[in-house]
Amino acid sequence: MGQGSSGLRRLAHEIARFGAVGALGTVVNFGVSNLLWHLTSLQAVRANVIATIVAICVNYLGFRYFTYRDRDKSARTKELSLFLAFSVVGLVIENGVLYAAIYGFGWDSSLQRNIFKVVGIGLGTLFRFWSYRTWVFRALPAPEGVADAGFFLGGPEAEAEGGTAAEGRAPRPKAKQWVS
Repeated sequence: MGQGSSGLRRLAHEIARFGAVGALGTVVNFGVSNLLWHLTSLQAVRANVIATIVAICVNYLGFRYFTYRDRDKSARTKELSLFLAFSVVGLVIENGVLYAAIYGFGWDSSLQRNIFKVVGIGLGTLFRFWSYRTWVFRALPAPEGVADAGFFLGGPEAEAEGGTAAEGRAPRPKAKQWVS
């Protein structure tokens, strides 16, 4: 398999780890929101905001120490600030969908809340995956001499030289050409 397939494997591995942490966060989110919906008199969206905040805390720990444990750790304050900022945007996406369903359309049964919670979490997750990997848990810089390898997997420049910045490998020397 070529260098591109190695990059695809890395991305698939990252998505799987992100998904595992996200699944745990989703279970926490649903558990807390449903407990609050059924055991308290909090309004549905307020209870869901609390559940989302609890899940954000669980997710940060999972992303920092499991999904992105190999990423740059030199600026934790900046990392946490960005994580919280992007998480708030995800919270607004998730709870905006729930708010629209309940207050815009009157869909407020337990089943309807959970259905629109799934939709909101799905949309928020797409945004979070992109923002966390792009801005929060940044890849360590490539060793000197390795060209910028492209958006996800490494570009043709890196593949032609035998390594990718995403893999953190230095390029292989080019083979000598024998001229007769």
